[in-house]
Amino acid sequence: MWVTNLKVVGIVLGTLALYTLIANKIPQVQSEVPQALTLGADVTPEQLVAAGEKLFNGAGGCTTCHGLGTRAPNLLTDEKGAGPIGARCGKREPGKTCKEYLFESLDQPAAYIVPGYQPIMPVMTKQLSPTQIWALIAFLESQGGTVDVTASDIPAQTAPASGGGGSGGGSAGGGAATFAGGSTDPMALVTAAGCLGCHKLNGTGGVIAPDLTHVGARRTADSIRRKLLDPASSIATGYEKMTGIMPKTFGTMMSAAQLEALVQFLASHK
Repeated sequence: MWVTNLKVVGIVLGTLALYTLIANKIPQVQSEVPQALTLGADVTPEQLVAAGEKLFNGAGGCTTCHGLGTRAPNLLTDEKGAGPIGARCGKREPGKTCKEYLFESLDQPAAYIVPGYQPIMPVMTKQLSPTQIWALIAFLESQGGTVDVTASDIPAQTAPASGGGGSGGGSAGGGAATFAGGSTDPMALVTAAGCLGCHKLNGTGGVIAPDLTHVGARRTADSIRRKLLDPASSIATGYEKMTGIMPKTFGTMMSAAQLEALVQFLASHK
């Protein structure tokens, strides 16, 4: 009998070792937090561009769509003969300078949709701070154009999180303390997260991602929570081409209370 038990123990230990080895080889998905960015009144264009480049290639998540040239315009290389974004941004909308157009694209992405592309871009001023937004604009201007972003474009660091107005506009995003003004109202969270830019909810919103009106009928609260924290954890059938568009920063932008309020709200939509 002891021989049989020993064999069972050996099999169990061997199986555990195998799964541990496999688990350690699976890449771990982490939400990259847009780090706070503080620039003084004497900030130079070069410093702004350098900060913006890090955001573009990192926490800003821009390369998810713009680096491919299929989901959204490629910003760093030529786009249909118009050159990189810095060379064409001032020609997109009549009466708007490059700087104005780029800010509008980040603050109101649905205001102007480049022909041939879908309105899938989230409102970045709800995810990044004003300083990060203007650093990003400076970097984009530097791609074939002239950088004219200065410290005067960036709102004072002490401005209220919900403050807008002036050339800085938008909210100060970048953390649970300021996301949706700290509100746990589900619709305020849906709006701040830009969900309706892609998803439809109760007849309102986009159609390029699954309709959320009855999401609770096909997903449990645990499944919804996992999807918000790790968008790549599951992909709805028929939406495989949209993989990677959903932001992976909700877990760091929202407080635990906000996240749970949103999860329960969506789960209740049977």
